[in-house]
Amino acid sequence: MENSINYDQIKEAASYHPKPQNITYTYGTAGFRMRADLLDSVIFRVGILAVLRSKKLDSKTIGIMITASHNPEQDNGVKLVDPYGEMLEQSWENYATQLANAQTEDELVDVIKQIISSNNIDESKTANIVYARDTRPSGPALVSALVDGLKSLNAKIIDFGIKTTPQLHYVTRCYNVKGTEDDYGEPTEEGYYKKLSTAYRKTVEGKQRLTPINIDAANGVGAPKMRELNQYIGNEYLESILINDDYKTQGKLNYQCGADFVKTGQKLPTGSNIKPGDRAASFDGDADRIVYYYIDEENTFKLLDGDKIAGLAGGFIIDLVKTAGLEGIDVGVVQTAYANGSSTTYLEKVLNVPVSCVPTGVKHLHHEAEKYDIGVYFEANGHGTVLFSKKALKTIRSAEGQTAEQKEAIEKLRALTDLINQTVGDALSDLLLVETILTNRQWSLKQWDQAYTDLPNRLVKVIVENRHIFKTTDAERKLLEPVGLQEQINELVSKYKNGRSFVRPSGTEDVVRVYAEAATREECDELAYKVAGLVYDQAGGTGGRPKEFL
Repeated sequence: MENSINYDQIKEAASYHPKPQNITYTYGTAGFRMRADLLDSVIFRVGILAVLRSKKLDSKTIGIMITASHNPEQDNGVKLVDPYGEMLEQSWENYATQLANAQTEDELVDVIKQIISSNNIDESKTANIVYARDTRPSGPALVSALVDGLKSLNAKIIDFGIKTTPQLHYVTRCYNVKGTEDDYGEPTEEGYYKKLSTAYRKTVEGKQRLTPINIDAANGVGAPKMRELNQYIGNEYLESILINDDYKTQGKLNYQCGADFVKTGQKLPTGSNIKPGDRAASFDGDADRIVYYYIDEENTFKLLDGDKIAGLAGGFIIDLVKTAGLEGIDVGVVQTAYANGSSTTYLEKVLNVPVSCVPTGVKHLHHEAEKYDIGVYFEANGHGTVLFSKKALKTIRSAEGQTAEQKEAIEKLRALTDLINQTVGDALSDLLLVETILTNRQWSLKQWDQAYTDLPNRLVKVIVENRHIFKTTDAERKLLEPVGLQEQINELVSKYKNGRSFVRPSGTEDVVRVYAEAATREECDELAYKVAGLVYDQAGGTGGRPKEFL
């Protein structure tokens, strides 16, 4: 049978993509991500895993995205997308790691057979795969390795081309639910643009258009895709000005620009010359994150990050649900330990919204958000979305308002269910969500910012010999290991008004991240650098002790 697995064929193909010696690969929060020149064998084997996953799920389409998001251009990565656009099921992450680390072709075949046996996979099932990549120069060679892996198991392949990560998540879901009651739209790029633009125009119809939004596209794939989306929306509804949109010149991707640069550095990206009164936002390299910012009258940089977006979205949706009279629909917000303490207080005390805290990583936020009828989740870094449960969707779609105000609220909620990319955080979709809310409220960025004031915060990286010795608990807010380090951190924190600090190993880099908050900028920075110094001294810091560490 043509779909049955030919192990000799796999071994022959694998011989052209040998695993490097002395490298251990780990499928983490963002899949595999590292220097692109180390990924050839990994990408080949991810293709194999995707085929096995599709066969296991009765030929459902599995997505594969080749990207390293906000990482430097020399990096790349790969992650799998499950049938409904969600991240790969956690139990399969270990299989990805096992396949990636099989040293020989024979070991690789042994791992494949173990996966098939453990999951009772019917080898004769057809496997359906859709893949895409971002604009990195290493992309074409890695796609070639991926295709070799897919073809070694005779998969049916759809090349989705150069796309944003959220577009790949969107189309994966569309393929799998087409023609069902959960139909998500046309599984094409045009279908994506039409769905978002039509919904956006509905939400802002009759409202005065806001001033232009300046968008830093991180010199990545978000630049051409935002231009294409604009053509569907129309300038009369949204005017955007793109900067850092040179996605073709090598060396520019994410360099001194993009959402991660702006969020971490708390400053404007290179090339931005906005002035007080202007509105601005930044995407990251694969356009699944967005942060907003502006310059106030004193020429001070003001950031509106994922926490601010969560508060804005949560408040707006709650107002619509109440106005629409939709009783029994609960709205909740999910955050990580990186959420600013002021944002949590605002959500819980002012908006009266239940807030859950989970470990860092999209999969944790997404699963927790699914517990609410309408779950809003945003990481502080600007990655997030809103999930509508089947109950919420059914209620919204069948609702009939009694008054004009009720009817308008219901129509806006319906449009939001199409406007928001519910598969994953999406910079383009989230931009339209924020613009919808600000247009409906006729708010400037300063008015939005005044909902609450962030506590000064600082994020510091500490390079250590072994990040894996750091073990956390309480949604990563406390250290279990190295033993005794948390007590020393607690002692430091106790000396600062509104002080808070936590330490966690990065899921994507060989570093440990230190986060700190305090009542003033001076105290916040002092606390952050004191904790960073403590971590460096007590837990094997390397690369020379930075002079800032106190």
